[in-house]
Amino acid sequence: MHHRTLRIAVGLATAALAISVASPASAAPPEDPIPVLTGPELAASWTAPLSTVGRYVVDADGDRFKLKSANWDGAQGHWSGSGDKNDPANHNSGISYDIPMGLDRVPMATLMSDFHGVGINSIRLSFSNEMLGMTAPVPDVAVTANPQLKGKTPLQVFDAVVAALTADGFAVILNDHTTTSHWCCGTNDGNERWNSSQTTEKWISDWVMLATRYKDNARVVGMDLRNEVRRDILNDANWGWGDDHDLYQAYQRAGVAIQKANPEVLVVMEGINWQGIPLDGLFHDRPHLKPVANLSNALPYPDKLVYAAHIYAYTGPKHTGATGLGETHDSRYRDLTASELAAEVNRAAAFVTTANQHYTAPVWFSEFGIGHASDTGALDKAWWANFTDILIANDSDFAAWPLVAQAKADGTFVDGYALLAYKPDGTKLSIADDWRFPQWKKLVDATGKTGQVAPVARWNMLGSGSLVDSQSSLRMLQAGDWSPGQWKGTCPDSQRLQGIARSTNRALCTDVGGIATSSPRVQSGQGNIANDWASGYDKLQCNPGEVAVGYSLGTGGGTKAAMWNLVCATSTTALPASQGRLIWFDQGDNRPAGGGSTASDWAPGDYKGQCRDTEYIAGVAFTYRWNHGGVPDALLCKPLT
Repeated sequence: MHHRTLRIAVGLATAALAISVASPASAAPPEDPIPVLTGPELAASWTAPLSTVGRYVVDADGDRFKLKSANWDGAQGHWSGSGDKNDPANHNSGISYDIPMGLDRVPMATLMSDFHGVGINSIRLSFSNEMLGMTAPVPDVAVTANPQLKGKTPLQVFDAVVAALTADGFAVILNDHTTTSHWCCGTNDGNERWNSSQTTEKWISDWVMLATRYKDNARVVGMDLRNEVRRDILNDANWGWGDDHDLYQAYQRAGVAIQKANPEVLVVMEGINWQGIPLDGLFHDRPHLKPVANLSNALPYPDKLVYAAHIYAYTGPKHTGATGLGETHDSRYRDLTASELAAEVNRAAAFVTTANQHYTAPVWFSEFGIGHASDTGALDKAWWANFTDILIANDSDFAAWPLVAQAKADGTFVDGYALLAYKPDGTKLSIADDWRFPQWKKLVDATGKTGQVAPVARWNMLGSGSLVDSQSSLRMLQAGDWSPGQWKGTCPDSQRLQGIARSTNRALCTDVGGIATSSPRVQSGQGNIANDWASGYDKLQCNPGEVAVGYSLGTGGGTKAAMWNLVCATSTTALPASQGRLIWFDQGDNRPAGGGSTASDWAPGDYKGQCRDTEYIAGVAFTYRWNHGGVPDALLCKPLT
């Protein structure tokens, strides 16, 4: 969420993100209105559920569905965490009563109509894990304008909001914004990570509950796993270390669990928002999606993965956004020129949309915004124009923060970043009346990719370097521990193994060639090898008509990620009889020129082998001689056709 208070305390280091205080909106010259779809028109314009093809989100008919979204917040809570919760002074931007904002001021039908009016087609709907378990009804004052919601718990109100949005044609993506129902981000407020003030298991079980709860509503199209993961007082989140702070592994576990419960929803993964101590001379960074370049996720249904990032003018690539204590001398995003900002956005996140890589996926800029009355300096206004122009140029999916705020009787927005605000008497105030509107209209009206999106090959990687298993095959997960005590990696059931690294548990999967498989099995010995295709080496080989879809590695007893088992699955299409060809990678990087994902390193710094896109892995050779330790040395690649 924007202009929040972020205090990262380590020793004397504390970073406090600036909180903007809005003043009354000033009128802007009239603008042509945004073309508006009614609820039935929006509902008829797309077919649920949503999936992905390469960098694009598509609907069930295969047509591009660009996420033109806004954040409807409130159900995550606005309370500062101290003082009387009933006192508005102790809330960041109006009392939300742990339900979406605005229900106290105008009827639900009015909200739906006004949402259409700002040109959006989708909603990022935030919640807290604490809210999910609240059993007390919301106070009547929380739903003054919607008396049908009186007596309902916050989750029941949330249900009603979801039902209203989806009935009116909006796509809804649920967002786990915080653990506690406190406004993020105070010192050690219990919201820093997905497992701050709760266990990872509790966090995952809440997601499974929600995936199941809304399974029959196809317009609940996605699950945004966690908002702005950041440092707590002592520790950083990491990407791939395999410990309790590993966001990559947490996302992987949650994604698999959600897809078991509901395979139709998008799974949205936002990068790490902040690492390090915000003091000049000490390490600090805003990683965003940069770690994905060398370690991306592979879900059982890989066409459901979306990555996300947040960009605000007052923060920066290495700037917390603080003023005073916790402020460093790093540039803020608003300090960058248009070209510098574009380069930084690409480096931080937009590169993920690059075609034909192991990380290729849509990138949803799921939070951005500016204060219409508070952020009126030249740098802020330039940033607003520059950033929205970048979204347009990149044809990016986006979500403005926030959608709805309260307004005072004099017209002052309590949260000046909001697109819409309502006075106590229900009078609407809108972005259409302030200086931000020309660029907002330009953004929501911008042309981009539309219509059918042609299918493309998918590439996914396995393994993180840690000893945590990397199993994306639901079939093999159902098989139990098929290689006890060893590291296990399996491709999504729609893909096959295409490359393997040496001395580490990194591998590459793909669906290029359209080879479907069935009946996976574990190959643990050499008894089926008719031709000695790697003389003097131990070998694991699939039977004729099978392709490799996974493998296991020994990780103890002095071995160096030694080959243990190969997982083979029957191809549902006939494969040609061929001796194949051997590629060695025991002394280098043997990836095919022009092959898939060769422009992105799925095993940085390691020797590796990869079959051509027109081939599949039929076997792996290894040896314990010459101190090789049983690590993979060569691949047997056979032609698909």
